[in-house]
Amino acid sequence: MQLRPASTAELDLLSLGECMIRLSPVGHGRIEFATTLEVHVGGGEYNVAYALARLGLRTGWVGGLVDNPLGSLVRAHARAAGVDTSAVITLPYDGVGRKARIGLNFTEVGVGPRPSVTVYDRGHSATSQMKPGDVNWQDLFERRGVRWLHTGGIFTCLSESTRAVAAEALAAAHRAGVVISYDLNFRSKLWDSATAIAATRPLVPLIDCLIGNEEDFQKVLGYEVEGVGADLGALPVESYKAMVRRVVGDFPTLSVVGTTLREVVSATRNGWSAILYDRGSDAFYQGPTFDLDVEDRVGGGDGFASGLAFAFLGGAGPQEAVNVGTAHGALLQTTRGDTSQVTLVELRAALSGAGSRIVR
Repeated sequence: MQLRPASTAELDLLSLGECMIRLSPVGHGRIEFATTLEVHVGGGEYNVAYALARLGLRTGWVGGLVDNPLGSLVRAHARAAGVDTSAVITLPYDGVGRKARIGLNFTEVGVGPRPSVTVYDRGHSATSQMKPGDVNWQDLFERRGVRWLHTGGIFTCLSESTRAVAAEALAAAHRAGVVISYDLNFRSKLWDSATAIAATRPLVPLIDCLIGNEEDFQKVLGYEVEGVGADLGALPVESYKAMVRRVVGDFPTLSVVGTTLREVVSATRNGWSAILYDRGSDAFYQGPTFDLDVEDRVGGGDGFASGLAFAFLGGAGPQEAVNVGTAHGALLQTTRGDTSQVTLVELRAALSGAGSRIVR
């Protein structure tokens, strides 16, 4: 991947996607019985820009907001971390949300044998109504300068118009020499596999860095991983590698392909690692393995994606990149909420094998 020099760009990374407000019962409570809900802000693509801003990079986010207090909450959350929101599309609020609103999701954090559950309330969101021409991509990518664009399946699946916007953005970024990462991120509640495959496969020739777990590659690109059961409990790594080789054979423009390896023992106990295929060396690289006590698994994949981007933007090679992505994803799952609370000091400590002894 040929990255634009940092001195020639205003932003190291720009993400394109929806940001929602998440409401969760305290602890591991149930939505049905909740008397108090925690407020979090997050969204698959947004989380990457937010995490990298916390790690010291210059990032921006493009999505849709409405001009009411909920839109202000999201914007303030981004700005607090230093995320540029100047290209965000803001729609008028009609007082009810019939035309445009901020999407909500209600998320129960699972425990033991009870998995985490998300209930969406995101119809007619401002981001889902974005359309081609809303964003001046040439100004962003060429005049201001962006080194890396990150987007993915959660944005693409929102509506017919966001599929067109994703194609428009990727084409403009590709013309400008911007490195593009795309997280497949299949969401069965938002679209079916056949629609996902039809919409996504034409985008892959524009993508440099493709990210997804075993389900994503099956449901969004149509590639099966042999030996994986319906519960996705056991992950035969060699079978996964064979599938990735089929993908990069079909799409020779891909530079790297990354995936998280999650073995679900229970909702609060996961085995966690990741692998990365690098076309330059035609080799696979595996990150460290974490026996993970999960506080909140939502956003773990975004943590991996942001760690990868952070490492590559800093000039790292594939082994260091997958190490950073794996460690960052693991650390992100130790806190509540979708977005990263990880500091650069903590990330470096995890990578150095500092362990979990108390710091005082």
